[in-house]
Amino acid sequence: MSAKRAEASQTNARLIEAFLEMMAVERAAAANTLKNYGRDLERFSVFITHRHETLETAGANDIAAWLEALEQQELSAATAALKTSALRQFYQFLYTEGLRADNPTAAIERPKTQRALPKILSREEVEALFEAAEAIEGAKGKRLIAMLEILYAGGLRVSELVGLPLAAMRKGERLLIIRGKGDKERLAPLTARAVEAVEAYLGVRGEFLEEGAASPWLFPSRGKTGHITAARFAQMLKDLAAAAGVLPSKVSPHVLRHAFATHLLDGGADLRTVQQMLGHADITTTEIYTHVAQDRLRDLVMSKHPLARKKGGK
Repeated sequence: MSAKRAEASQTNARLIEAFLEMMAVERAAAANTLKNYGRDLERFSVFITHRHETLETAGANDIAAWLEALEQQELSAATAALKTSALRQFYQFLYTEGLRADNPTAAIERPKTQRALPKILSREEVEALFEAAEAIEGAKGKRLIAMLEILYAGGLRVSELVGLPLAAMRKGERLLIIRGKGDKERLAPLTARAVEAVEAYLGVRGEFLEEGAASPWLFPSRGKTGHITAARFAQMLKDLAAAAGVLPSKVSPHVLRHAFATHLLDGGADLRTVQQMLGHADITTTEIYTHVAQDRLRDLVMSKHPLARKKGGK
């Protein structure tokens, strides 16, 4: 290896290291994400070295050639999109830090994926679930309402919901401390209605414990895990959907998370805020909800706008 190539390789390695450090510190990227991004950037670095370029000098043509090489490997569109995301974020980092005067990925189209749009529930269907839950008497009803309120208000994953420690909910506060994927912490806001539901549930929480027993979990159970399981909560939702007149096959904890994100975007929330609330490391994961919101808006216009009616229609 020539001295010039060795120097370029060292410079590339330093830039990749600086980017990964930023992702770890500022965005709390998971260890697996950092590993994948690092591997993809190192491979791209080797690729452009053979084209007599470095990460600082590579242009849009070099990136296009890299993506074409990936396509020849017959990677799935989703995998190609993730690799493109690593490059986009890396070059945005270099541009933001003043290490490059441009972002060469800006002119590169995102690989088209065949990813299915997530299933969602309408606002009316979500409200029907809450009404059905409120009709359930006793401690079980209060627990179910509290879990629904937290899930829909904060957009939690089901694993995050059932594994909430009691300490995550502080009396009177409207924020939950969530420990999500990659052991990353984030804050999830709660509505006033959710706070009231949780406080009502806390008054009967002891009914789910053995007499005199204590538990570190917000939603304890007498089972092996010590807290209500994801599978049990999913079944509770199916039963609730049937009682609410909502097709049970449409309802799951993850579908409620999708509904949370889509309804926020429908209400005008910006994508970056929704990304933070969902705990997504990569904003491209969150972008799928913009397509759902756009489809819903298009359907609304086509069904309600007077100029969208067929000619001759009333």
